[in-house]
Amino acid sequence: MLKENKFEQLDIENLIEEIEAMRRSEKKGFRSNLEILLLHLLKWKYQQNKRSGSWKRSIIEDRNRILDELQDSPSYKPYYEQIFNKCYQNARKYAEAETGLSIKTFPEICPFSKIEVLTIDYLPEDNKN
Repeated sequence: MLKENKFEQLDIENLIEEIEAMRRSEKKGFRSNLEILLLHLLKWKYQQNKRSGSWKRSIIEDRNRILDELQDSPSYKPYYEQIFNKCYQNARKYAEAETGLSIKTFPEICPFSKIEVLTIDYLPEDNKN
């Protein structure tokens, strides 16, 4: 009906609900990409002996997805700021589960700045920093 300019026939309430549902789904994907990125940055930093090309690829892929979303939807910038700490706490739990290391291995406060996380070539060097 939109394409045919039949605006008077639109069910506005359902259209609004559909758009809101799409936005929630997109935000879930954005959050998931950020959690995975943070997880792999933690694993990279705290398990140097297990670093692999697939971890690096995952870091690049999820970082690119986040950067694409931020470029396509500038309104996600404040959302990134808003969810960053919660996503980091989730990533700590995932890192504990995946690595078998104690949760205490991973600092309570993210060791990577919000800017570093989104910097194309950034990889944490080692756990001495």
